[in-house]
Amino acid sequence: MKQADSRQKPVVRCAIYTRKSTDENLELDFNSLDAQRTSAENYIASQKHEGWVCLEQRYDDGGFSGGTIERPAFQRLMADVEAGTIDVILVYKIDRLSRSLLDFARIMEALERCNVSLVSVTQQFNTSTSMGRLTLNILLSFAQFEREIISERTRDKIAMARRKGRWTGGAPVLGYDPIRDNRGTRLVVNEEEAEQVRGIYSKYLELASIQATINWLDAKGWRNKVYTTSKGKPRGGKDFDKSTLQKLLTNRLYLGQIVHNDECYDGEHEAIVDEDVFGRVLGQLARNRNCGGKYQRNKYGALLKGLVRCRHCGSGMSHHHATRGQRRYRYYVCHTAQKKGWAACPYPSLPAGELEQFVLQRIKETTGDRALLGDVVTRARGELECQIEALRQHRSLRENRAKRVNHDINELTASPVMHGGPAVSAELARLQDEMTELQKQITDLNRQIVELEHRMIDEDELTGALEAFDPMWERLRPDERARVMHLLIQCIEYDGANDEIAITYHPAGLQAFAAMEASHA
Repeated sequence: MKQADSRQKPVVRCAIYTRKSTDENLELDFNSLDAQRTSAENYIASQKHEGWVCLEQRYDDGGFSGGTIERPAFQRLMADVEAGTIDVILVYKIDRLSRSLLDFARIMEALERCNVSLVSVTQQFNTSTSMGRLTLNILLSFAQFEREIISERTRDKIAMARRKGRWTGGAPVLGYDPIRDNRGTRLVVNEEEAEQVRGIYSKYLELASIQATINWLDAKGWRNKVYTTSKGKPRGGKDFDKSTLQKLLTNRLYLGQIVHNDECYDGEHEAIVDEDVFGRVLGQLARNRNCGGKYQRNKYGALLKGLVRCRHCGSGMSHHHATRGQRRYRYYVCHTAQKKGWAACPYPSLPAGELEQFVLQRIKETTGDRALLGDVVTRARGELECQIEALRQHRSLRENRAKRVNHDINELTASPVMHGGPAVSAELARLQDEMTELQKQITDLNRQIVELEHRMIDEDELTGALEAFDPMWERLRPDERARVMHLLIQCIEYDGANDEIAITYHPAGLQAFAAMEASHA
């Protein structure tokens, strides 16, 4: 009679991780997560002779994408791995754990450090061999590729819908209710809320102040949109603050438009606010942004504060005053003369009133001088074009670098040395971080280029704006007049030797002035 083998296999603690990208059908008695777990439990049962036992703790992530590791059950799983309570992790397919090659490399590094194995129930491979690791990386590469293709298709679908003027979702705004029918989800006007929106626009134009309008809204008891999410949770209904009121006052949805990538398209929904009212509100917001700070603190009404320079020594000329009896005399004084003594600059000061009148008269004369106006517009456009070209060159350098980084990433992920350990994982992480930063820089450069292209000056529009300079100037407050000067003028050089004054107009200031004039109309 044979003696029983007293040696027993060591217990292998097995944790099952399941994931589903959407929360659809999770309320069913037997859903996708249950199916994944059943397959893994059957696999564990087949390995019972090896000492495998299934842990009772469940790690189920329902409604979470595999493109991120910010998943509650996954975070609990990795915490238990670090605590040393797990020996093997089982998943139905490898993409249930992650669809990101970078994230997966970091996960595998953590598992190897804690001596934890990974098993895919439907994809046979062994991570303890180089061929198994290569197979794993190939499978994961396809999973990431699939995720990126799905993301691209989703973005393209949303872009196409917005170009057709369709609302593609998001938090509902005050004035509209989202309605779902056989045509999809669309916006319909909520008449009661629409009247509130029109009242807010009208009151802001009357008060010309964000904070004063918020105080008025608080007194009326008006709040942000109240709505219910697709999961039945109530949202909104909060008091207005500066951020939410600013967002409401600048939302082109109220014009019946849909915005996508800074481009506006006619929407399927009905407009709530007139274009004239919307434009006047934008103009008032711009004035509020620009008439504070140094313009408001300009106690003695120096129109050219910060603009005047001394050509002889290259220093700026700051505004000062002297009082004799009941009269105040204002001057623009050279910084060099002020710091080193009057002997340091032979032309230390210039009467402020005379200089300001000269500059003001010169601006007025520009409206009737077509040749001068054309020259100003040409030089301004030329400077903008130079700036745009410089930005395009910077963008080209970053795009070329991004191509090289992308090539290095592809080479690294396709190579069998991917299993080389922490050093390879660290290099892949560094390349991914660099690629992310490059993409952010390219996006920012594209935004700057578009902004400069929109600031190109049209001579006819500018002429019309400057022709209205005289009547508009009389209606402006002192701080607004100083703002106009800073919009129009880039620099004023005083040449005391030849008694000459040179005015350099701001490249984009002329167009900004045209917009300001339109808002005062």
